[in-house]
Amino acid sequence: MAAPLYVTGSGRLFHAGQILISVVGLPARGKTHISRSLDRYLRWLGVKAKVFSLGDHRRLVLGKGDNLPEDYFSTEGNRSEKTEAMRKQIKDDLIQKITSWLTEEGGQVAIYDANNATIKQREELRTTFKPLGVHVFFIESICNDEKIINSNIKAVKLSSPDYRSWDPEKALSDYWRRIREHEKVYQTIEQPSFPYVKIINVGERIVVNNIEGYLQSRIVFFLMNIHNRFRTIWLARSGRSEIEHSYRADSSLAPEGKDYAQQLKKFLLDKRRDQLLLKRKSDPDAKQRQLVVWTSARRRCVETTEPFRQSGYRIAQFTQMSEINPGVIDGMSSEEIQEAYPEEFARSKAEPFSHRYPRAESYHDLSVRLEPVIFNLEREQNDVLIIAHASVLRCLFSYLKGLGIQDIPKMDIQRGDLIEITPSAYGITSRTHHFSFEHDHLGPGAGDSYQYGSPASAHFLNSPRPASSSLPGGMTPTATARSLSYAETYGPISPSV
Repeated sequence: MAAPLYVTGSGRLFHAGQILISVVGLPARGKTHISRSLDRYLRWLGVKAKVFSLGDHRRLVLGKGDNLPEDYFSTEGNRSEKTEAMRKQIKDDLIQKITSWLTEEGGQVAIYDANNATIKQREELRTTFKPLGVHVFFIESICNDEKIINSNIKAVKLSSPDYRSWDPEKALSDYWRRIREHEKVYQTIEQPSFPYVKIINVGERIVVNNIEGYLQSRIVFFLMNIHNRFRTIWLARSGRSEIEHSYRADSSLAPEGKDYAQQLKKFLLDKRRDQLLLKRKSDPDAKQRQLVVWTSARRRCVETTEPFRQSGYRIAQFTQMSEINPGVIDGMSSEEIQEAYPEEFARSKAEPFSHRYPRAESYHDLSVRLEPVIFNLEREQNDVLIIAHASVLRCLFSYLKGLGIQDIPKMDIQRGDLIEITPSAYGITSRTHHFSFEHDHLGPGAGDSYQYGSPASAHFLNSPRPASSSLPGGMTPTATARSLSYAETYGPISPSV
């Protein structure tokens, strides 16, 4: 298992060296999606990685698309001298930023997101970075299926800042014009000495050439498991069990836990129905994507999925998704732990991600255990509902959002919240829906099998909730559930995290 790894004093994995990953391909071939997904995975491994997008840098310097010279996307030789100089300056400036990040800021893997469409451009990258001891590794995305290309354009490119406020049909036509211009000069990678990967038709076929070393091999393995199809991932905690705060008990759901499971099913299915109706206003042919339900093998999680199983949904159990093992502190409160194991308690406060109590697991151990689940999640093309323990959801959410591993123990994922996550080419968006107020009278962290060091801080997914007494039975109608965006609840994420 590989995730997450470790960081040396230099901030780098000593055995991997420095790598420049240069994506290659015509527009709308999923290069940005590959870049962002790979960046998220590498940072999960503990690698100091960063995406450098030529399109984003150009927009930063020149503004959105309608501010560009008319010949900006014309082929080489058909651009004015002024436009050519402008393009060169923007590219050279970004290459200098990549160089500085690798040589002065301790970066290990830079991901260069640009077309890099010609042999000359790729040779220039090797000439620039090879003397610096940086391994240059190419990922070429090839797609000849116009349905996939059109889907990529509509799903991603037309929502980019270049086409903000444009008429959709006009924007689609303009982007196809860009593609046709690039096709005139595009040269696929053929050099047998280059380390490269070719991804053909979104993973239909993958060609690997001259890959070296552990980290490059991990990158290839990851690329073999991703896709760019639209889907939604939902995260929710299991219902309350008869014996809380006990790992060994593995008890069944309490009566209120069974009510919670019914509330979760009703709320999620209503939410999916409403989203489909909204989507059909712009696309009458839109169809509901299939939903699969994943859970751990622990009894309270399995029983929380029961209403979905009775309705015919496929349930998949993963033993890797069992909650973190508390070892000797099972069933103890924070005060009891501090009294019985004061030195261990202090270490858990100082290093909440890596510390493990005697005969227990750390969050690092749990993250390593979850790696097969993460790869299954990357491969899955249906919508997924994951019903799991708070510790497991902290790890999965951190991976999907590209957060730092030290953020994992700090998250407060409360019972009664349904987290909606939507992967896209430019990152992950998430919203939190409140469908049950059972946790209000149970207190923070209810449902965890034990208190593991310092309780999770309440800065994650916190928001005002109506008093549970205002609604009969602690329930809330779907219409009153408030949805919070990720930015509202957690704030912006720096790409350098």
